[in-house]
Amino acid sequence: MKILIVVAHPDDEILGVGGTIAKHIIKGDEVYVLILAEGKSSRFKSYNDFDPVILENFKHESDLALKTIGVKNYELLNLESNRLDRYDLLDIIKIIEDRISKIRPQVIYTHYYNDLNLDHEIIARAVVTAARPLHGTTVNKILMFETLSSTEYGAGLQRYMVPNYIVDISETLETKVQAFQYYSSESQAQNRPRSATMIRHNAELWGAKFGVRAAEVFYVSRILE
Repeated sequence: MKILIVVAHPDDEILGVGGTIAKHIIKGDEVYVLILAEGKSSRFKSYNDFDPVILENFKHESDLALKTIGVKNYELLNLESNRLDRYDLLDIIKIIEDRISKIRPQVIYTHYYNDLNLDHEIIARAVVTAARPLHGTTVNKILMFETLSSTEYGAGLQRYMVPNYIVDISETLETKVQAFQYYSSESQAQNRPRSATMIRHNAELWGAKFGVRAAEVFYVSRILE
């Protein structure tokens, strides 16, 4: 089976679906990760202030994190972070359409469409459009994941994610946590959402709600059986 993960920024793939990716790889599935934006420039006053050395270091973090969960095929584009609304949506859709055409995945994982982060929302919309169920499509499942410090913040706008698809990651939780620790430039204090401690606690809490040790949760955009 071929799996495509489409995310806005480096580290979203680990936060949202890291344990599930590791499970797919253990099963022998082919996993491809597409990361569209560089993830750092929005923290500077202007894009021109962005130091390219920071980007190179972040790429190195991504490489180590993805290797930890077993991903060999990934692509990191350098669209401007948290400025995806400056691009024509059609251009982003065409990028994703191109990868779908080349990879021909059966399953796509992407962001929840009501995340607070605008880039996440745009990527979710672009994925659903790019993977629309035309004749001959290979995509039969689109699952949207939660991203800590974005999905739950969207709840303040009454845009709750109610998961309806659960994956047991009891055996791969520690791999997910270990992978995220390579994103040292994104890690927060242990009482904040983007920390190894809270990633573990969040997975364990979802697991407790569904009778397993740890889980990742998703919202079903489409499943064709």
